[in-house]
Amino acid sequence: MTLYKAGESIDYRITWLEMDKRPAYGWPPMPVGRDAILTHADNPPWWWFLTLYDAVGRDYAWTDKHKMPRDELEAWIGHEDVSIFTLMGKGWPQGFFMLDGREPEECELAYFGLVPEAVGKGLGTWLLKTAILTAWDRPGTKKLVVNTCTLDHPRALAQYQRMGFSPVRTEIQSRVLTQDFTALQPLT
Repeated sequence: MTLYKAGESIDYRITWLEMDKRPAYGWPPMPVGRDAILTHADNPPWWWFLTLYDAVGRDYAWTDKHKMPRDELEAWIGHEDVSIFTLMGKGWPQGFFMLDGREPEECELAYFGLVPEAVGKGLGTWLLKTAILTAWDRPGTKKLVVNTCTLDHPRALAQYQRMGFSPVRTEIQSRVLTQDFTALQPLT
């Protein structure tokens, strides 16, 4: 683990992945002993999205959407081809995924993750399989895309590949951190 301070410039690797056919696995059962439901947000307010975004991404330097002008953020999350699904358990959000189908014949798994308190409880694979199959159930989907980077959870890339995604390209990018960040893996 390496600590980087707010204001530091860091380089990190982004990997883009694709899936060009619906996977053979079926809808997963909820893990035994978990009491949770998946809810679809109907025209959610901008602050709801940022609450989920921060809860899941605060340890992975998810800060970009805070720079987005509010009207653009509202238009994006309110678009008819964009959907946010929240995993609720014990009365609070355990994680979420966001599907963006604005590109013809393509669905992007724009965001996916669990809050830190829900990691390691058997929900990640269930939620990811559910997100993937939900994306493939969208009319007109012929390709599913996602990206991850070395700022994300160290198991993210391998998990996407286990679920059927294939890497199509990588790129090194730079950013200036807006808050302290502890890297859990090499960044480049």
